[in-house]
Amino acid sequence: MLHVYNTLSKQKEPFEPANPPFVGMYVCGPTVYDDPHLGHAKSYVSFDVIVRFLRALKYKVRYVQNITDVGHLLEDSEDGEDRIIKKAKLEKVEPIEIAQKYERHYFHDMDLLNNLRPDISCRASGYIPEMIELVKTLLDKGYAYENEGNVYFDIAKFEGYGKLSGRKIEDLLEGVRDTVAEGKRHSADFALWKKADPQHIMQWLSPWGRGYPGWHLECSVMSMKYLGESIDIHGGGLDNQFPHHECEIAQSEAATGKPFVKYWLHNNMVTINGQKMSKSLGNFKALPDLFETYGSMVIRFFILQGHYRSPQDFSDQALDAAKAGFTRLSKIVQDIRSRIGETVQNLEDSELSEPWKGYKQKFYEYMEDDFNTAGAVSVLFDMAKESQARLQSSPEKTDLECADKLFHALGESILGLAFKSENAVSGTGTAESELVEFLLELRQDFRAKKDWAASDAIRDRLGDMGILVEDGKDGASWRKA
Repeated sequence: MLHVYNTLSKQKEPFEPANPPFVGMYVCGPTVYDDPHLGHAKSYVSFDVIVRFLRALKYKVRYVQNITDVGHLLEDSEDGEDRIIKKAKLEKVEPIEIAQKYERHYFHDMDLLNNLRPDISCRASGYIPEMIELVKTLLDKGYAYENEGNVYFDIAKFEGYGKLSGRKIEDLLEGVRDTVAEGKRHSADFALWKKADPQHIMQWLSPWGRGYPGWHLECSVMSMKYLGESIDIHGGGLDNQFPHHECEIAQSEAATGKPFVKYWLHNNMVTINGQKMSKSLGNFKALPDLFETYGSMVIRFFILQGHYRSPQDFSDQALDAAKAGFTRLSKIVQDIRSRIGETVQNLEDSELSEPWKGYKQKFYEYMEDDFNTAGAVSVLFDMAKESQARLQSSPEKTDLECADKLFHALGESILGLAFKSENAVSGTGTAESELVEFLLELRQDFRAKKDWAASDAIRDRLGDMGILVEDGKDGASWRKA
């Protein structure tokens, strides 16, 4: 049975959705003002695997993810500048251009990581009327107050504030008594709606004047719109636990009177050589740069070798090790498929022989223990070792078909790894890989014309450059030596 670690209860719990087999899952999406980085990759690969495994367990998952294109202020403060507006000023374009440009970049990079697209992806700016209605409800119920066009949530009115992060509301109120911002009753009160200066580019008409929503508001509105007032899973980064997720709980439960989320799942952060990854520290790792050097599947494999709730330290050595490990797995899978002729997907579980049944059982045991992908990856290496031994001993075809079935079902379908030679150790979608593919197309033309000299010349020249070309039933594939 699946057990998940619930940040709300601080313990592992049996997973029991409200209306099985249906599962509603909401994950905080990106603020689209810059290229995605390694921290984004860890978060969204982690939740992608969670969705994949839930579906493998036959749950019908509706996966909702937001796109923050308004209201996320710098340093998450109440008085900072909107991140997207600041970027728009730097690039001298409209904020909507920034949001749409980096939204495209985000989905492009997530596609390269082989992440499934959310079932529903919603932009915050498209739900302003619903946000205004939620603010009205909170005002009517006495949980919010308005001051000169700003509307704040009064945390003193909500007894459960702090239950997710473990912070005590008395300490929050006591500790800020002398630093109350103008217009607030308590400094820890958070903005539901902000008054916009005339120069503010992104603003909407509301009952309290022209303004824009607070950052926390969007996730409550969009998750409840598509998943109901009580949802099964809410995911996000550990750094968003407070104040973002704490504020979501407060405003949602104050408005509905119902528990907002049953299971809170939080992924931990990525560090760089033991130090928190940060633009200000100059150790920021953008995904396009990493893809160019290592390839997207190596990045995904690196992330899967750690647990989603554990911090993960990035280094060139760690990526090199992930590269070597993924290359080994990919080569074994390619060797199996070259031997049997095609990928096996229709083999029934009842047809699995030993030791393959045991490998599948062990894989599921790891994944049912709070999505332990590190343990699951270790099973893939055990399978690779077994497969290598059998490849060298002239096995029965059905034996290799069992191995291929599991590499597909466990490694590809659940962990989302693409066992393709060109993705193993080269940048996916880079100029290098595109050039190699072009040369292989030319080589195929020469082979069709029986111009073996030209065909061999291309193969040999690529070999001199460290690119190994391997001919198989389905055509040529390549990998770096």
